Amino acid sequence: MAPYESDDAVDDARGDAPHAGRRKAARYAVPVAVVGVAAATIGLVPALAASGDPDLPKITAKQLIDKIAKSDVQQLSGTVKISTDLGLPNLGGLESGLVSEAAKGAGDGSSADPQAKLTELASGTHTLRVAADGPQKQKVSLLDSGSEYSLIHDGTNVWGYDSKTNSVFHSTSADSGKDHKAEPPATPKDFADQALKAVDGTTSVTVDGTEQVAGRAAYKLLIKPRQSGTTVGAISIAVDSKTGMPLKFTLTPKSGGAAVVDAGFTEVSFAQPAASTFRFTPPKGAKVTEQKKDATAREHAPEGGEGFAGGHDKGTVLGKGWTSVATFDTGAKGGLPTGSKAGDLGGFLGSLGDHVSGKFGKGTVFSTRLVNALITDDGKVYAGAVTKDALVKAANEGK
Repeated sequence: MAPYESDDAVDDARGDAPHAGRRKAARYAVPVAVVGVAAATIGLVPALAASGDPDLPKITAKQLIDKIAKSDVQQLSGTVKISTDLGLPNLGGLESGLVSEAAKGAGDGSSADPQAKLTELASGTHTLRVAADGPQKQKVSLLDSGSEYSLIHDGTNVWGYDSKTNSVFHSTSADSGKDHKAEPPATPKDFADQALKAVDGTTSVTVDGTEQVAGRAAYKLLIKPRQSGTTVGAISIAVDSKTGMPLKFTLTPKSGGAAVVDAGFTEVSFAQPAASTFRFTPPKGAKVTEQKKDATAREHAPEGGEGFAGGHDKGTVLGKGWTSVATFDTGAKGGLPTGSKAGDLGGFLGSLGDHVSGKFGKGTVFSTRLVNALITDDGKVYAGAVTKDALVKAANEGK
């Protein structure tokens, strides 16, 4: 089916849709938040086959954004496939190990800690089972060969269970209505919520026809940056025509090729899940780790508030829209370790980056297909979904 007539009155759509103010305040969310998750994160090569374009009533981009904003799906269950293809060099599995170890360092030491386990979504292809029954009952299970990790939110209790190590992580919340979102996004809606924050005057938004996802008829919302200098090519969101819930999210880089982020339902039901889905009792012999008291403060700390390599300033954002660049000072002078003190690791890290210089001084740029980061010799970091030249320009102007 040919694309519908587009609606590029983005400012009007942004102004009329609910939560517009919040989107405007966080208009750099895709380059820094969604894509920031991808940096630590998350491209399933179109894994959800379409079986013919459904014939649906025409809808404008503004109407479709409103439909997403007004969607209020409280009950669902299904299977989600998610993957990342950042184009990182093949390190023989070392990269996934480094991500895992970094995640453990950010958590409470248990392999069942969500901050440790769900960071595995940062690379490769994964299958998730998800279920929800209102704001107080949710479950996400990460399926692995021969093992399973489950994160269950049931009222004031949050449980993480790693069957491979028979480990349990437990935390409680006095406010059962709190949204437990300390973990990376895991569903198309999670990604779409972040992407829609970027809808402003720097963005083109159109309706790009229809498709079938998980057996349901969906509209395709196409989001494209209008700015040059970004590495983001386009974001496509398949929106369920009946409920308005995003069913599939695909982010493709400007350089082309496979998607960087692609998350979508392979099956979904909006019936109420069985109550037993959200019940959990630690298995016999399991090692149970209780959340540390200071972890709650860490979970709700402002973004950027935790230290990089021990502690950095909260940082600032340079520029706007898709070419926004986050910058902060690590406090570590001298840039990357080199020479005899660095050993083989320092030389290896240096070989992965491009050495650059400018008004800011000297530094090294580390690039992926989406997120690029510049680490200067005086300890500053500049990162975003922008090109190497855009990073250097931001560093020069920021200096």
